Amino acid sequence: MSSPRIINLDDGWNNEIKVKAIDRLEDILNQDLKKEGSMFSPKEYVQTYTTCYNMCTQKSPYNWSEQLYQRHGETISRYLSDTVLPSLRDQHDEFLLRELTRRWGNHQIMNKWMQKFFMYLDRYYVKHHSLPSLLDAGLKHFKSLIFDEVKRDVANAMLDLINQERDGAIIDRGLVKSCVQLFEAMGMGCLDAYTLDFEEQLLASTQEYYARKSAEWIEGDGTPAYMVKAEAALETERERVTAYLNSASEGKLLGVVETEILEKREMALLEKEGSGCRVLLANDKHDDLARMYRLFGKKSEWLQPIADIVRRHIEHMGGEIINRREARVEGETKETNQDPDFVKELLALHDKYIKVVNEQFAGNALFQKALKEAFVDFVNRDVGKFTNADLMSSFCDRILKTGGEKLSDEDVESFLEKTVQLFSYLVDKDLFSEIYKNQLAKRLLNQRSASDDHERLMISKLKARCGSQFTGKMEGMLNDLAIGVDHQQEFEPHYKEKLEESGAAGPHVDFGVQVLTTGYWPTYPAFDVHLPPEMTKCTTLFKDYYDERNNKRRLAWMWGLGNATVKGNWGKKKYDLQVTTLQAITILAFNNPGAADEQFSFEQLKERLNLPEEHLKRVLHSLSCGKYKVIEKSPKSNTIKVTDLFVAAPKFQSKMLKIRIPMANLDESHNPKRVEEDRSVAIEAAVVRIMKARKQLSHQQLLAEVLSQLAFFKPNPKVIKRRIEALIDREYLERDPDVPNTYKYLA
Repeated sequence: MSSPRIINLDDGWNNEIKVKAIDRLEDILNQDLKKEGSMFSPKEYVQTYTTCYNMCTQKSPYNWSEQLYQRHGETISRYLSDTVLPSLRDQHDEFLLRELTRRWGNHQIMNKWMQKFFMYLDRYYVKHHSLPSLLDAGLKHFKSLIFDEVKRDVANAMLDLINQERDGAIIDRGLVKSCVQLFEAMGMGCLDAYTLDFEEQLLASTQEYYARKSAEWIEGDGTPAYMVKAEAALETERERVTAYLNSASEGKLLGVVETEILEKREMALLEKEGSGCRVLLANDKHDDLARMYRLFGKKSEWLQPIADIVRRHIEHMGGEIINRREARVEGETKETNQDPDFVKELLALHDKYIKVVNEQFAGNALFQKALKEAFVDFVNRDVGKFTNADLMSSFCDRILKTGGEKLSDEDVESFLEKTVQLFSYLVDKDLFSEIYKNQLAKRLLNQRSASDDHERLMISKLKARCGSQFTGKMEGMLNDLAIGVDHQQEFEPHYKEKLEESGAAGPHVDFGVQVLTTGYWPTYPAFDVHLPPEMTKCTTLFKDYYDERNNKRRLAWMWGLGNATVKGNWGKKKYDLQVTTLQAITILAFNNPGAADEQFSFEQLKERLNLPEEHLKRVLHSLSCGKYKVIEKSPKSNTIKVTDLFVAAPKFQSKMLKIRIPMANLDESHNPKRVEEDRSVAIEAAVVRIMKARKQLSHQQLLAEVLSQLAFFKPNPKVIKRRIEALIDREYLERDPDVPNTYKYLA
């Protein structure tokens, strides 16, 4: 058997591989015949591959693997240096890009076929000698001989096209994308070439472009128009990345654009005269505000200046409402705690800007904080005699009682919810609580509450904001009334039975009692009045009944809280007088059929009724100086003096048969002294609670912790210091003898 024919290097290379494969491949590429189907038939390819295989598998010294690997690289390098590079040196701008992409495409075809012809080298020689694969070697030759020579000019040409597109021109995006792909390929598996040779120049060019554009826009456009252009520019750049840039560039590119058109121009935009942020807020430009948030919302430090402007604007709007109230107060002869217009203005302002914060600023925490700080600023700015807490509580009283605001159930619930939101900005929440409890008590005791459901709804809203401790007494008041209905149903048959047993003569009195728990209700003045016999009998019957069932409880009668209906006869007309208990006993003092014109002096009435002077004056004023004068006084005047004389009105007349005679309140809307006492207790409790847990604290640390724990009011540090001194006197705390300004807890 004959041995295989030995193929010499030059013979195999020159007569087989170069002539039949390489020269023909170069001719095809130079003629731009890139369709692979027109290059080599399978038979032709196999013939060249077999020649290479045979030359690489011959025994040494005729194994030409090393020489073929070398000549593979030399062939590609020669073609690139002699043919490709000269064709590129004559081109510029877009023509350079087109020629480069054509030559790059040709190189990929050439590299692929060369790898196919010499495939056996890749399988064994390259692996055994840890050399670059044939494809990688071909890419490296292109990079070193072509790419490194033209990359600067190519990048500039690409940037020129991109800037043309930014200015509105239509460019060949496919061409730019092909060049981008070339830069990516030159990284040999990473993006180093793309990043260093193109992306850095792209970012620098973009920065320069938008620095120039933003200067033009800020000079010629208002804030809304500028933001429209900025938003469009960002969207265009985002779409540009998708169309032909590497996705890794998106964040960097948008970052450069945002820095130039947003960050560097932010304050100029926000404060631009006639169209800045304050103007947009004042003119309710919601779309522009939402666009502003979308643009600047990417970083909290960009939003902070906007939030500051929003806060100052809301403070300004709130200040105008406060100024209008101040003007009304100065123009009024008698100030009252009723100013529904003021509260409604505050509610409308809050409605407006909570909506802006939630919708235009997406409920961002910075803007919620700005809204809160603004409202805390002016909601706690009191004008005149009555605090804003008093006005807000009185507004609630107005919509919850009968005869107040005429509102649907939905409107009442809406106003209550909004008022509680406004209440949350009050610093002195305990003051609101004290006033609200007093007004709630009056509504409940005088049967002036329009709806028990609405009362409970309001209390539940306050409870949700401040906890059960805040509303416990209010809930107790409602529970007292609910239990009172059952008590009254049990007492009525007992009352009638006792009246029948006693065979009492005289008119029958319908009598009802409401039992109140002392801790829940406000503190009312207690005095022992002299009742008419009819009333005395009623109260005695109830006391006996109650003591029999509750022998461990003590009853105290609050005459200033009761009410009565007194039937009065003037000639042929009969009237039902709806009055308080104190008014009723005063009217009955004049009830002497035998001497209807009997006069009483002030002192006589005071002695007969056993009423304090100030209270008696208010009662007599309501009966003799009001709209319905059922008692006449002399001399006639609008004030009550201790020297006045009083007599039952002999000729009283009214078109109404049922008459309600109002009387001035016997107490203030709240007791300031009680509020201060409650605050002192709360401060001391907080101090003891903190010191019991911490054992030892400096004065400043204790002060800070006490302030953080007191949610319903903000005490003056001097007051806290006084309470600490009181606790030291009562031996709850002591001063540390070794450490100045430090306290120790005494168990």
